[in-house]
Amino acid sequence: MSLNTALVRGVAVALLSGVALSACSSIPFVGGGDRKTERVDVQRGIGVNGYLWRASLDTLSFMPLANADPWGGVINYDWYTNPQTPNERFKATVFILDTRLRADALNVTVTKEVKGADGQWTAAPVAAQTEADLENAILTKARQLNLSNAG
Repeated sequence: MSLNTALVRGVAVALLSGVALSACSSIPFVGGGDRKTERVDVQRGIGVNGYLWRASLDTLSFMPLANADPWGGVINYDWYTNPQTPNERFKATVFILDTRLRADALNVTVTKEVKGADGQWTAAPVAAQTEADLENAILTKARQLNLSNAG
């Protein structure tokens, strides 16, 4: 299985789903009008879009989590080695840049290293599409979460 496939698939359970789940909620809009149609997304306990936060954790949960800053919107993942390609390893960082669910509110960076014959890890280029594929997978999941919460 390629890294792209593994990264895009992810695992369905988030490492920090308890924090992320509590961060996504929808409450009625206060201030007049039809309460059934006017709704406002509220993030409780985090400073970024809760759907992007949860979707990031869900999508990349197969990678070891190094640290996560829900107020600053940064999630750092530690080195992940696919058992089928033991001479490659990857780490990722997700930046959530806004409280709105928008494509430009998300940035994913991936670092790759390969193991040489001497056993030393050296930096290697990441396929150009990998970061875009991850961003798209996270955005798709975030939209699904938003739609499932909009009822």
